Amino acid sequence: MLKKLLTVFKIFIFFLINPSFAVADLLNPNSSITPKEVVKIQLEGLKQNDLNYKDSGIEQTWKFAHPNNKKVTGPINNFKIMIKGDSYQMMIDHLSHTITELGKSENRAQFEVILLDKNKIYHKFNWQVEKYLLDGNLKDCWLTTMVSNPIPLGSSI
Repeated sequence: MLKKLLTVFKIFIFFLINPSFAVADLLNPNSSITPKEVVKIQLEGLKQNDLNYKDSGIEQTWKFAHPNNKKVTGPINNFKIMIKGDSYQMMIDHLSHTITELGKSENRAQFEVILLDKNKIYHKFNWQVEKYLLDGNLKDCWLTTMVSNPIPLGSSI
């Protein structure tokens, strides 16, 4: 009996200390992810914000924020506060979204996002991503540089 308990305890400790089993991994930027996929990854994360763990969707969104954008929004804890604030809280646990490309150049893409929040109110955002051109692990990755304030479009029927 003691041997069996010890085995169960060892298995429990293994899963506890091995982070790959504790939570699902978030996606990291890479050069094969298209601009529209970047926006989709961020929106899908926010749509199910606590799916993997508390605020995993916000953290997923943060991973695809351009370094220049991160300088403006501050460290991750400030970013979480900003997303949960009045301006962007409707993104958290929203019901659906559509992404429409408005224009694309070699290093920049613009999208219109229409989002239906959990209160069944539509909001429009302009979303911009840019290719990171400096050397390093983000080179040639598409990252979000700007998301406009929401424009309320009214309730769904």
